[in-house]
Amino acid sequence: MQYHSIFRPDAFQDKVIIVTGGGSGIGRCTAHELSALGAQVVITGRKIEKLEKVSKEINEDGGKVHFIICDNRDEKQVKDMIAEVIENFGKLDGLVNNAGGQFPSNLEGISANGFDAVVRNNLHSTFYLMKEAYNQWMAKHGGSIVNMAADMWGGMPGMGHSGAARSGVDNLTKTAAVEWGRSGVRVNCVAPGWIISSGMDNYTGDFAKFIIPSLASNVPLKRMGTESEISSAIVYLLSEAASFVSGVTIRVDGAASQGTRMYPLADATNSTSFNGFHRAFIPDVLKDQLGKTEHSTTQAEGEKPQQQGDSA
Repeated sequence: MQYHSIFRPDAFQDKVIIVTGGGSGIGRCTAHELSALGAQVVITGRKIEKLEKVSKEINEDGGKVHFIICDNRDEKQVKDMIAEVIENFGKLDGLVNNAGGQFPSNLEGISANGFDAVVRNNLHSTFYLMKEAYNQWMAKHGGSIVNMAADMWGGMPGMGHSGAARSGVDNLTKTAAVEWGRSGVRVNCVAPGWIISSGMDNYTGDFAKFIIPSLASNVPLKRMGTESEISSAIVYLLSEAASFVSGVTIRVDGAASQGTRMYPLADATNSTSFNGFHRAFIPDVLKDQLGKTEHSTTQAEGEKPQQQGDSA
């Protein structure tokens, strides 16, 4: 089987695109879709086992992939990784800043080190990657950058460190779009809501037992999204169809970030998932719930999930 993308098969022919956190979750899905559309994909992450597994998958599907171990929190590693991509492939057309992550905690329980770690993982690393992609290549040649935020407009109770970081990414995206427009560089952002992805299996306790299974009921469309629904938004922003789109954040959350708690959500009808990822799977924490719904479409073994982009 092949990835079922809505874009034409050669939409990214001969394009070189980096996908951070490409070893799992949304990054894995996006790497698969871009490779299916002709791109030379470079996936990065911290764990070689995940990168090797996804590279094997993409090679089996006939795509072009290269992986580089990189800790995006380390500015020098980021600088060296970008340089390696340009040296190996001669250019850099696109960058997907997908990697990130957090842990559930109320504000009063977050240590200074924990807060710093999440902000560095999600905000600092995004800045390092954007800066190096621009300085080393895109300033002279143009390009497209897509960052990852989250549904943080109503605050992120239980994950305030991530909400602060992701809000920073949203603002950083807008600033870069203005400053780098002179170089033909487009900078945009995707803000996923609750997405069925392997990262959900990283959560334990009451968060996994009660909160995750209840998420769909808080979405106007009464379901969670698929990795494919995030990937298609990322691919659109990278594509030539979005050549006049810059400085925007696309919310892909089923309208969960809209409305108020005063407005009751009725049961939804005609709400069907798009799942173009032939290697998608249901995380363990949701198998009992989603195995009975339309989400139980094509699935295969995979790694972990998250509300936003995954660390790898």
